[in-house]
Amino acid sequence: MLEQLEKIAEILAASPSTVALTGAGISVDSGIPAFRGSQGLWGKYDPMEYASIDAFQRDPVRVWAMLNELDELVLTARPNRAHRALTQLEALGALDIVVTQNIDGLHQEAGSRAVVEFHGSSRRLVCLDCGQVLGRNEMSMDTLPPRCACGGLIKPDVVFFGEPIPQRALLAAMAAAQGCSAMLVVGTSAVVAPASHLPILAQSAGATVIEINLEPTPLTGRVADVSIRADGSEVLPVLVEMVGRLKGMAAANQGDLA
Repeated sequence: MLEQLEKIAEILAASPSTVALTGAGISVDSGIPAFRGSQGLWGKYDPMEYASIDAFQRDPVRVWAMLNELDELVLTARPNRAHRALTQLEALGALDIVVTQNIDGLHQEAGSRAVVEFHGSSRRLVCLDCGQVLGRNEMSMDTLPPRCACGGLIKPDVVFFGEPIPQRALLAAMAAAQGCSAMLVVGTSAVVAPASHLPILAQSAGATVIEINLEPTPLTGRVADVSIRADGSEVLPVLVEMVGRLKGMAAANQGDLA
């Protein structure tokens, strides 16, 4: 694995434009369960019964009860080493933007400045009738389902199954994928479209695709140029050190030539 990490560090240190695409796996060490897998959230809750817009509109009380359980984990979670490592890569000039499928806001809390929330944020609420957006702490959950002042049904400002990706997030993510020279894919199963298409889009535009995930995905051996079977919280801090050394060496060499 060391040889692969060194290769990835060289790619990141030399890349003029790098995008990170992150999924639920990056937040597991923060205490938020992944959606898929033996311990995943969808093993407990059928996504079509709890995470589709049809299910929400049919029985919002039932869905909100599940959402409040998830919120207890999300709203008390804190960034882990993987989130902080991406912030450090940004500070080193080795990462330009994070496109995340997560709704937990942990990248911003860790200090990442350029974040595209592809699937929205659980820290915001939106009225399905008037479109008003509220902070999560601006609405009482004592009575379910919560209602807007206009009487409309309130839902989290997240993308449910059956809903489109917000246009601004979709366009920003596509532009980032098409414009990058390297894409670092961390902690995603790469099976949920259209986010799963972003690495393919990057590859088609000539980018080097790097995958860090505990399990093989559809990207492995097909789209990803380099794949490591590892936990992002374990290997990303190592990559930060490696990239920092390479950047330092490059700066020293430039100084010698000046």
